[in-house]
Amino acid sequence: MQIGAAIEPTEYRPYELPKYSADYLFNTDLYWEGQAEITKEINLTAGGQLSLNQSKQLNATVKTKTGDGNFGAETNVNTSSGGTTTWESSNPGVATVSNSGVVQAVSRGTTTITVLWEKDDFQLTTTTNIGVEESPGTGEGDGNGGGGGCTPTIGPPSAGTIMSMNDLDPNTNGVIKSDNRDNETFNVLRGIPTSESLYTNAFADNYLFKQAWAKMSGKVTYNCNVTISYDREWTVPGPEECDDDGCTPGPPVPANDTVPKPYNFQITRDYSYWKINNLEVYKIAKATMNNYALPGETVTMNPTGYTPPTLESKNDESVESHVRPGQTTSISYTPPKLTGGLNQPPSVPDDTSRLKGMAESNTPQSKVNNDLVKFNNTTIMNDVEATKDGPTPSNIPNPTMIGRDVLYKPGNMISNSLLNKANTTSSGEIYYDLLPGNVNGGANKILPINGINTVTLHTPVVNYAWVSDDQPHNQKTVPDPTSAALILERPFIVRIPTSGQHLDAASYPGYGNRDYAKYFRIKQVQFPFDVYNADRSQFIPAKTWVDIPVNQLDTTFYLPVWVDEGKYHIVFRNIAENAPANFTEQQDANTNLAHHVAADTVPVDVIGRLYDFHVTDISDYNWESVFRKRLGSPEPTGYSYWTGMNSIDGDPRGNLAPFVLPIRPGSHPVQGFANATVKTGYHFKFDLKTKGNMFGKQDGIRITPTFAFVSKDGSSRQEVDLYYHRGQERLIRIGSAQDLEKRFVVLNSRLRNVPGTELGDTARYQYTYGLTAEERSQRTLAEHMVRLVDQTSHQKTWVGRYDWMILSAPIRTLIGPKTEISSGVKVDRANAAIQRWYGEYSLPADVYAVPKGTDLEPLARQNQLDEKSKIFLKNGFIVVNFNMESLRNGNTEAPHLQYIHAPLMNQWQMEGFNKKPTDSQGRTWPLKDGDIVFYHADQSSRNDFQSQVPH
Repeated sequence: MQIGAAIEPTEYRPYELPKYSADYLFNTDLYWEGQAEITKEINLTAGGQLSLNQSKQLNATVKTKTGDGNFGAETNVNTSSGGTTTWESSNPGVATVSNSGVVQAVSRGTTTITVLWEKDDFQLTTTTNIGVEESPGTGEGDGNGGGGGCTPTIGPPSAGTIMSMNDLDPNTNGVIKSDNRDNETFNVLRGIPTSESLYTNAFADNYLFKQAWAKMSGKVTYNCNVTISYDREWTVPGPEECDDDGCTPGPPVPANDTVPKPYNFQITRDYSYWKINNLEVYKIAKATMNNYALPGETVTMNPTGYTPPTLESKNDESVESHVRPGQTTSISYTPPKLTGGLNQPPSVPDDTSRLKGMAESNTPQSKVNNDLVKFNNTTIMNDVEATKDGPTPSNIPNPTMIGRDVLYKPGNMISNSLLNKANTTSSGEIYYDLLPGNVNGGANKILPINGINTVTLHTPVVNYAWVSDDQPHNQKTVPDPTSAALILERPFIVRIPTSGQHLDAASYPGYGNRDYAKYFRIKQVQFPFDVYNADRSQFIPAKTWVDIPVNQLDTTFYLPVWVDEGKYHIVFRNIAENAPANFTEQQDANTNLAHHVAADTVPVDVIGRLYDFHVTDISDYNWESVFRKRLGSPEPTGYSYWTGMNSIDGDPRGNLAPFVLPIRPGSHPVQGFANATVKTGYHFKFDLKTKGNMFGKQDGIRITPTFAFVSKDGSSRQEVDLYYHRGQERLIRIGSAQDLEKRFVVLNSRLRNVPGTELGDTARYQYTYGLTAEERSQRTLAEHMVRLVDQTSHQKTWVGRYDWMILSAPIRTLIGPKTEISSGVKVDRANAAIQRWYGEYSLPADVYAVPKGTDLEPLARQNQLDEKSKIFLKNGFIVVNFNMESLRNGNTEAPHLQYIHAPLMNQWQMEGFNKKPTDSQGRTWPLKDGDIVFYHADQSSRNDFQSQVPH
């Protein structure tokens, strides 16, 4: 192939010269591009006219154009055939069509059947007309017939039935009670203490609601505009036909026209639906209770285990949101051709009724929907689309009472600072919150809780105090059974229990006879006299309130020696934890809640002592070496003979055998004097002590001697009467009316060895407290002390006779403590609190013992009585026995304390007296409490003097 060069024609010829037609031959490549186009067509069998209730199968077919430009075979698509087929009747009220194209005649009129076939990108549709007992019309606008349509207008609704219901009363009630629920310890109506806990429990409906459903009714009005063209036909005279006979009318010829006629009419459709006029639903938010006893007086209970209601609602006031008018199909009507007569055009009929009927048939009912209300996932008002009338709603169900654990709060501790109060009032409120979804109103509600009980606050304390009764050391002649004995210079215990009887538990649960320590702030005791604590490290002045720890049952105190003897009341008070500063008290238990303190008093008897009797000297020269450091010297050895080896309270004194009473064979510590005892006529010196108020001028110690005879071998003992001679008077029985021999004691005698400090202390106390002001004005303290030491103490003091002695004030010294005395205590008073009493005693030198009660008169009349008479007991020992008592204020009829014969104790035994001692020879001596000295029944001091033995 040659490009760009001349190409010679293969052939050429003339063509309208000077033009030529030429043929050229050349090779080329042709490229073409095309787009395939598929053409499909749908056809539907003609509808036609049907009778009422007649059915007809319509067939829809689709065919496709082939490459040669012709259509291929038809395919029936009544039921899709690989695509989707949709059948529709424009006026179902006249005739319906099924999914497979079957038409069913329903009522007189016309309708258009439409079929739509869809596949891939193809959408093919066509129609046909159906007439039921009417001509279906051609649908091609031939001038006869016509149609129109109806336009709906929704008329405003009016409210009809109102479904109103509400439950806004929560039906509340509540309680405040003692924990634990169902097993309450206390009945709060009667009383509950502080530091106990309460529970609050409220009950109410689980929700509140208010509803108003309105039934809204109205009409949809369809304004219908239809124009129908009527074809009319009639005849008119034809042209005259004339002949010889004349002219006559020719045959009629047809005439026609088309007359359009407009129609305007209305049809209506009723509708109704339900809407929400008012909707309020409330859930429980919390509850509060108020009472004096609650913490801060208010408790809040938040719901526990509570399922609040759920609410969903839709509300629209617009009627258009509720009513959707039915879409009417177009009205199509082809009337029959109207035929008239000669020169008589037919009248156009009035088809209003027919057309209105067609409109009624073509117009479905409106679709409506209610507002929506869902409560607890249950549909109360259903907004589902409905025809004509919305479904009637139901009511929100009535609430139920909440469970008892929902508004429940235990463990509300009552403050220990709250005062007792009776019947404190209670109140409460429950809070309901409005749920979202409410319509037209409502706000959160606060409503009262009704019927909450009162609470009585009553913190109990009891006081059943006890004071130890020191009976083992109570030497009183007549003990007071109504008072606890407190002994000077001894410890004592106060017991303040926290338990005891309060209110009757049957009427006041939680009270009764039990331990109330939990409610105590403090326990206190007040003594009307000075005391020390147990170890004497703290001095507690009289009238001081002493705090005792609540959980300490027993507390030991110590009674100082300077406390006055006598009757007292120890005061106790147990103070409740909630007591105010200005509290009042009630005896034993504060059963009256106006009081916050339980008080008690315990009577006590402060009692002294009578003790430490010992023999300090014996004038018998055989005993001088025992008591004196040197013969003829007054300087004492310090030895003395004590009741036993124990001190005042039974503790070891420190003395050893044989320095214990009585002085008997075996008591002499010096070898060679084992059998020595005391000859008659020799006196023995002794002293003893007292504690308490024995410092008065009329106070004294009464000693009553009695006598017994013990055989030499100690095998027998018998009570005896003693006789002696005085001048010409013979055989005077000791204790008889003739026994008038007076006995005297000198306080500061040579061998008494009374310490000078004792005398000085005694003189100072006498001067300060014993002398009158006038007497003190006559001499100074120093002068009085010198006078006592140098003069008074050397004077004789009559103490009694052989059968009785009273040691009185002149032979008494004061030996109480002078150091380590607490401030506020008078030293002189403390010094006066312990007294030492000095005495001495002897039997007559010539003494005769006979069995007690022996009548010597018959023997005397028979002149059989002399010193050698067998009636007199000689081969043994005369035992002097002392009964010792203290006397207060000179009252000899009612002795104060007993050394030996107190009903509750025996001080003689306390000090360790041994009633059956055995000597080195194996003799066991029959002794009695109070035995002091064994005198030789057959040896007298006269023998010593007759032998001129110096002493």
